[in-house]
Amino acid sequence: MAISPARTTAFDILRRVHEGGFASDLLLAKSKNLDSRDAGLASEIVFGSLRFQLQLDYLIGLLTKDARLDIEVRIALRMGAYQRRHLERIPPHAAVAESVDLVKRAKKRSAAGLVNAVLRQVDRKPLVWPDRATELSCPEWLLESWERQFGAKVAGKIARAFLSAPETFVASTGRVQDVGSQSIVPLLDLAPGQTFLDLCAAPGNKTAQALEYGVNAVACDLRLNRLKNVPAGNCSRVVLDATMPLPLAGKFDRVLVDAPCSGTGTLGRNPEAKWRLRSSDLMDLHDRQVKILRNALAQVKPGGRIVYSTCSLEREENEDVIATVSGSWKTMRRTPGVDAGDGFFAAVLG
Repeated sequence: MAISPARTTAFDILRRVHEGGFASDLLLAKSKNLDSRDAGLASEIVFGSLRFQLQLDYLIGLLTKDARLDIEVRIALRMGAYQRRHLERIPPHAAVAESVDLVKRAKKRSAAGLVNAVLRQVDRKPLVWPDRATELSCPEWLLESWERQFGAKVAGKIARAFLSAPETFVASTGRVQDVGSQSIVPLLDLAPGQTFLDLCAAPGNKTAQALEYGVNAVACDLRLNRLKNVPAGNCSRVVLDATMPLPLAGKFDRVLVDAPCSGTGTLGRNPEAKWRLRSSDLMDLHDRQVKILRNALAQVKPGGRIVYSTCSLEREENEDVIATVSGSWKTMRRTPGVDAGDGFFAAVLG
């Protein structure tokens, strides 16, 4: 079997994602020894298979008469079907033959004939999808949530935006950072010499932004390994659980709570989250976010300013969180499909 490094890497990563891994992290680790062409194809197949997963599974179900499939076989079929439907420069025979070989490599040789037969039937012809969830490759409960908040037209724009690869933006810090993410720190109105608390700092992009203003920073996160990429210059790094009373002396001129969230504003960048997240998760996140925000408010100096932000589109994690504390908050939102970049929510007090 002469399977390309790109496809073996993509297959192995998609198996790991199925087991709970994160596609971006795995691609970063597994692509180091690939040339740029193979690394690019592996990334395209991984993210494409995840973004269009519901469409691909519907098509696979039609062509297999909803046969029960081992996950290795399903992943190979998703990969092959994605290439045949969406990647114009990939020769059809390569997409089919190497998907068959991937099944054999995974010791599922008995399914090789099925994979070959199914993928030979896949083409680029438009399909009539059974429902909007399949058409937009997005869980129906998320579409309903967005429709309640933004209306049906915008909900569709959001879901369609997540079917495309997100743009790459480079911040003034030199870090790759989404344009929506870059819009949060300016809301703090930072100035040289101010004390600044970044309570949920990892991976440190917003901390790096803040340090450009000449502030004296304290960056916190739950685990030490998550703080490794947070800048050390003029910045103290502290491991703590922000849902618990904070062991910090003194108060700060500016506080940022970039809260842990569902990440539904970044589903183009992290498409596996579409298939993992459940509506019941939102209230668990809401409860954590409220605890963090209340602790953060206690650290703001009189006359200071606090910004609460998430990369979530969900009301439970945004408006419903700031509604639990007093104050006249000013809010800002960025919506995928409407605004450039990922989805973000921010609320400013002070």
